[in-house]
Amino acid sequence: MTVLGSEFDIDPRCDRRDESGPFDIIGDVHGCTDELIALMTELGYRVSLGDWAAGKPVDITPPRGRRLVFVGDLADRGPRSADSLRLVMTMVERGQALSVPGNHDAKLLRWLQGRTSMTLSHGLELTVAELERETQAFRDGARTFIEGLPLNLWLDGGALVVAHAGIRQDMFGRSSGNVRRFCLYGDTDGTGCDGLPIRYHWAAHYRGSSSIVYGHTPVPQPEWFNNSLCIDTGCCFGGKLTALRWPERQLVSVPSRLVYAPRRRPLGHPPLRPLDKL
Repeated sequence: MTVLGSEFDIDPRCDRRDESGPFDIIGDVHGCTDELIALMTELGYRVSLGDWAAGKPVDITPPRGRRLVFVGDLADRGPRSADSLRLVMTMVERGQALSVPGNHDAKLLRWLQGRTSMTLSHGLELTVAELERETQAFRDGARTFIEGLPLNLWLDGGALVVAHAGIRQDMFGRSSGNVRRFCLYGDTDGTGCDGLPIRYHWAAHYRGSSSIVYGHTPVPQPEWFNNSLCIDTGCCFGGKLTALRWPERQLVSVPSRLVYAPRRRPLGHPPLRPLDKL
């Protein structure tokens, strides 16, 4: 993940305004590979995971002219994080998809970089158990893949921005430390008594003309709000996996097959930031 020195530097890996759609933007996958393949099939993609161990690669045929965009959190909580990574890594390498990292991907990266003393929780323990059964070459490839992801994607002549947890208008196309924190975690303020980060509804203050599509905070149903859309519909919690067709603004969803992880928060947007904290 590129982090440049200045708050005002434009990162060319984020600034992709010269790249136009049509795109199919997919919400937080969280290792729900069966649902991901079902959603891609619904969107018109032909998908075969092949037999990785036997040297038969992933095979994806997209609808003509379309590309996928992933909002991050590819791993953790669901049952097949390695296969989710395998699919997305392959498509990005072939130019069939773009992706930004989520906070779960960032934590997985720390483990892949050798920080094995870290706490394995919130589904990371499941991903690590899967990846320990994979080859070192696959783990190295996953590390390189996550390290190279842009923190946000500024697309389609500036009309579309994708970031995992959200983004402020002054952060479009940038990769400073503050941008990284916002894109991965949203508008947060410490930790609550439940041990979870205190989140605020950053989009309530957005007034820009670029459409922002993000995930991170599961909602029961995506709804446009101040020209922003959260498409994390809690697939790993028994909800559904959702995609936004762009520029059509059409939503496509498939239901989760199972409840893979318990919810620690209710579905829905967080509260507004109090006036005394603005």
